[in-house]
Amino acid sequence: MVDVSAKPATVRQASARALVKMSPRALRAAKRNPKGNPLEIARIAGITAAKQTAELIPLCHPLLLSHIDVKADFCKNGVELSSTVSSTGATGVEMEALTAVTVAALTVYDMCKAIDRGIEITNIKLLEKSGGKSGTYRAPR
Repeated sequence: MVDVSAKPATVRQASARALVKMSPRALRAAKRNPKGNPLEIARIAGITAAKQTAELIPLCHPLLLSHIDVKADFCKNGVELSSTVSSTGATGVEMEALTAVTVAALTVYDMCKAIDRGIEITNIKLLEKSGGKSGTYRAPR
């Protein structure tokens, strides 16, 4: 791991997104999934994943996260997922935000795979990050 002990603690925030594409038939069926509400299960999975990022990604620092928000919404093509993660510390929370939306997307896949094996997880992307020496980053639109 990189030594961050000399870096000052600052407020860090990052946002990410992902899209789970599925057929119209799968989308209709997902809304009445016998396993439960895939959006709510994905939201909880994403929050849990953000908290476990350092255990999943070998060289990530374990962080004390102050806030995690994961949103999941049905859209025309499937399910849109977004996350925002915050912390005060010496290193950023980009990996936690990306892990949250990725695991949330995998959860939607898991809950809907029996309906449509052609589900696609796409557009996993860091949207924005702030804090630290490098300041603010916003992804180009």
